[in-house]
Amino acid sequence: MFRRIYLDNSATTPVDPAVVEAMLPYLTGKFGNASSIHFFGQEARAAVDKARHQVAALINARPNEIVFTSGGTEANNLAIRGLLERNADTLVRNSIGGADKSVRVPHIITSAIEHSAVLNVCEDLEKSGYEVTYLPVYENGIIKIEDVKEAIKENTVLVSIMTANNEIGTIQPVAEIGRLMKSLREGGKKLWFHTDAVQAAGKIPVDVEEIGCDLLSISAHKIYAPKGVGALYVRRGVRLHPQNIGGHQERERRGGTESVPNIVAFGKACEIAQADLAEVGQTLSELRDRFEGKVGKTIPDVVFNGERDSRLPNISNISFRSIEGEALLINLDMQGIAVSTGSACSSGSLEPSPVIRALGTRTPSSASNGDEDRARGAIRFSFGRYNTSEDVDRVIEILPLAVEKLRHLKLAR
Repeated sequence: MFRRIYLDNSATTPVDPAVVEAMLPYLTGKFGNASSIHFFGQEARAAVDKARHQVAALINARPNEIVFTSGGTEANNLAIRGLLERNADTLVRNSIGGADKSVRVPHIITSAIEHSAVLNVCEDLEKSGYEVTYLPVYENGIIKIEDVKEAIKENTVLVSIMTANNEIGTIQPVAEIGRLMKSLREGGKKLWFHTDAVQAAGKIPVDVEEIGCDLLSISAHKIYAPKGVGALYVRRGVRLHPQNIGGHQERERRGGTESVPNIVAFGKACEIAQADLAEVGQTLSELRDRFEGKVGKTIPDVVFNGERDSRLPNISNISFRSIEGEALLINLDMQGIAVSTGSACSSGSLEPSPVIRALGTRTPSSASNGDEDRARGAIRFSFGRYNTSEDVDRVIEILPLAVEKLRHLKLAR
């Protein structure tokens, strides 16, 4: 029986044993509802409060600026929809109060390579009458601050740009965007800045003060905690309309009984990630670079997607020309190696990665006409803290042969 190697840590991560140990008591004896006022409830409340401090510390936020959610998707929805719905009256007044009196709909700016939890929300809002600009990325997979500046209009109310891309790992200039937003607000403009940091938090330093964002989304299962819990950072003074209407939990920003075991696990994972950030990041980048070096030497006609320097330490996205990425994924899986062809939330789609198709395009509409062969042959290898150099060596034994086999089969057709 072959040894299985997991290189899909950007989709989800295994739960750290220390995280399991921290959450177990809240699955058994410490089972109270955190909204109850008796001993059992207050025991749970104390655990949630501790976790809130741990999550806040990871991103340099205040504990009362953390709203627990069911994950990154809910955090993104709460950030975007919650902000727009809560400030609807102000947005309409701003929209008709600019120099262009014909402008009557709020305008949102995002990028062409956002996660579907942002893109699909923006597309849905477009159907409701909002105006959305999808900024292009360049060959390196990074937007330009100049494009953000040019996209801002009288009726712009929200900019939502991810901290780091989930498929190619490129780090976006979010701190520059934050400074731009601050200068515009100081000039009297009413607008907000949201960033999806689900892939970035726990991998690289993420500091809400340095970024200057109003809202920031993170998720537990990307940092060795269970699925089903995440958080939204909400800067003090920012008002949201809750998307979960129910009780008064999370200071009335998200109704629903808190998942105490998961929240405790999330807090512990954030504490570990903060303590190990530099060391783990260095180890992952060394593994990734070793892997890419071997791929470049052993496999012809490959393309390394995205910026090679300004990216997350654990992601390597490589296009293998003249083969289908899905076929390579299945071939590798049959030999015990787990990888992906893109975002896990897009699995099941037969369409090539929209992120890879967008690379090098200059307008959002031209993204659909990008390099199809490159997009169809793209594979994401994402390393985690439990991967080793032996894993890299094993993959390099198998990968070149798998690529050669698939290319030969395609030529033989």
